Amino acid sequence: MLKLAVLADDLTGGMIIASKLEESGVVCPLVTDVSQLADMATPPTALVLARKIRFIPAQAAQEEARCAAEAFKRLGAATIYYKYSALFDSTDAGNIGPVAESLLDATGATRTLFCPAYIDRGVTVYKGHLFVHSTLASDTYKRFDPVSPALTSDVVTRLRAQTGRKVDLLDHQMLADDAPGRDAFADKAACPFWVADAIDAADVARIASIARDWALVTGGDSLPPAIIMEHRGDAPRERGSGSRLLAGTPGHEAVLAGSCGQNTIQQLDAFAERHPVWRIDLARDGDNGTLVKEIGDWAAAHLPGGPIAVATTADPDGVAAAQARYGREGASMRADRLMAAVAVALRGLGVRKFAIAGGETSGAILTALGARRLEVAGYDQQLYGGYCLNREDIPTSFVLKPGGMGADDFFFSALERMRAAERDAIAA
Repeated sequence: MLKLAVLADDLTGGMIIASKLEESGVVCPLVTDVSQLADMATPPTALVLARKIRFIPAQAAQEEARCAAEAFKRLGAATIYYKYSALFDSTDAGNIGPVAESLLDATGATRTLFCPAYIDRGVTVYKGHLFVHSTLASDTYKRFDPVSPALTSDVVTRLRAQTGRKVDLLDHQMLADDAPGRDAFADKAACPFWVADAIDAADVARIASIARDWALVTGGDSLPPAIIMEHRGDAPRERGSGSRLLAGTPGHEAVLAGSCGQNTIQQLDAFAERHPVWRIDLARDGDNGTLVKEIGDWAAAHLPGGPIAVATTADPDGVAAAQARYGREGASMRADRLMAAVAVALRGLGVRKFAIAGGETSGAILTALGARRLEVAGYDQQLYGGYCLNREDIPTSFVLKPGGMGADDFFFSALERMRAAERDAIAA
């Protein structure tokens, strides 16, 4: 039975959740197209549908959510989980609130939880405020995000700005086993949206216990594995779940970076010390009709010598220049289109291993490459769960990562993981 069906609002987030569910002992395929769900004669215990819906117009995101919910219901999903960034990454207009509204209506549920916590990475919620370790989210780098700045850490306030429905707080004290407030929460069925505190794994486990049979739950990265564990109990691992090495994909290697996060900037600089990098100046070249061909010619000359990188990654000044020319959304769309076109060109040159930085970038690239159904390895701390394989058409391996994560040597580690799979296949 399909216990948990996850709709993720970008590819890297979907990849993390699928890998965490695999690590929890269930086989969890990742699909990027709702049409792939129609081919599942026997639904798995859990699955993830990852769609690029975080920053598209709210009405379009709501329609995507309705289609996903209908497909999940046809598969008999017990619980639908809407997964978004643990940093509640959205603009003032959404799309977290609007998508949650659509899913609530589509499932017929009367209420849902919002638990944007990623305990393993130090992202917690206390008194409705989002923290990154001991720092309020609004005091971190997210305050300066070019698309969705976190100007307040108050999740309740942010959600209320995105919906006309009532929003209340399920705080840490109400979650305690002996808290009288827990009964008060249970009695407030008229409130449809609840933001849940979660400061540690014990809180997450309590929330999973409360919500395990709810038709709709929403949140970050920590809650889905806890919900699955509530359902599985002491059941043995499903055969084939959590494999570390997937099938090898012989061919060239490339890094594609679209994130402008500081971590990605440092990772790209480290990579450039050993390998060639083409840095796209979006403000200058965003309308250059021959740019992809120029990059392809450059790549063809360098790929025989080892991995290469292509990036729209820029420092704050570069981001500001691109946005001044094209606008905030226009710059982002041009960057994604360019990277998707570059990926197609590189695959035509024999690249079969891609390390990709940035959720929006990953979505654009996998869509362009026609990667609609992916096998996922179990969660890996070093790779943030981003290792996957597309067997369709041209078998290709990917490591996808959120822009703000990873050590300086991340790209080297990502490529080595995909090489190890190839060596393992040869040895077998």
